Amino acid sequence: MSRRLMVVGAHSADFVWRAGGAVAVTTGGGGTALVLALSYGEQGESGELWKEPGMTVERVKEIRHGEAERAGGALGATFECLDLGDYPLDVGKDGLVALADRIRAFKPDVLLTHTDRDPFNPDHAVAFFSVERARALAAGAGTASAFEVVEPPELLLFEPHQPELCNFTPTTFVDITPVIEQKRAAMAEMKAQAHLHTYYDQLAERRGNHARRSSGNRAIEYAEAFQRVTPQVVSSL
Repeated sequence: MSRRLMVVGAHSADFVWRAGGAVAVTTGGGGTALVLALSYGEQGESGELWKEPGMTVERVKEIRHGEAERAGGALGATFECLDLGDYPLDVGKDGLVALADRIRAFKPDVLLTHTDRDPFNPDHAVAFFSVERARALAAGAGTASAFEVVEPPELLLFEPHQPELCNFTPTTFVDITPVIEQKRAAMAEMKAQAHLHTYYDQLAERRGNHARRSSGNRAIEYAEAFQRVTPQVVSSL
C-alpha cells in the first residue's frame, strides 16, 4: 500500500537534514509526501543570508522558500510553509487550527516532527507540542466529533542535532541507502546552512552502521533514525 507521509518542521530546512531520506524512500515507493514548515527560519536559521548587503526579511523568506521547494522536489515531495515566524516560534490558536486543517486535508498515514525538548533551539519543542495537539484535534482524539476527523496518523520523531540532550532514543531505522544521492542533492539546495551538509551526511553513515547491527542486513550503508511516539498496532509479532 502506498503511504502518505507528512513532515512538519519548525523551520523550512529541518526536514532535509532529519527526514530527507525517509521522504525519498516514501515517494520512490509510490507514496506521497508533504513537507510543512511552520516558519522559514528567517531570523535564527539564515545567518549566511544576512551577511549579504541589503538583505531583508522578505528576501530571506523568498530565498528559503526556493531552497526548500527545490529540496522537496529532489525528494519527490511538495513543500508548504505556514510562515508563523521564528525565534521565537509562536504557533497560537490560528496557527494550530491551520496545522490541524492541513493534517485533515492531507490525511497522512505517518506524521514526523521534532522531539519535545531541544536546549539549543527554542522552536523545536514548540513544533512538537503543536503537532501533537494538532494531530489529536484532526483525529478527534479517536472519538466521534462535531467536526471532520481523519484516521489517527502514526507519530514519530526525527533525530535532533544532539539526541542525548533531547529525550531521543531511536526505535526505528529507515534504510536510505538507495536514495542517499537524492538526500545529498536536497541538502545541497540548503545553501543558507551549508555548514550542516557534512554533519548529516556523516550521521547517515553512522546510523547505517547501527541499522546493520540491529538488522543483520549488510547491504545497509546509510540510514535515518526515528523515535516512535504512538504504539504500533499489529495482528501478530
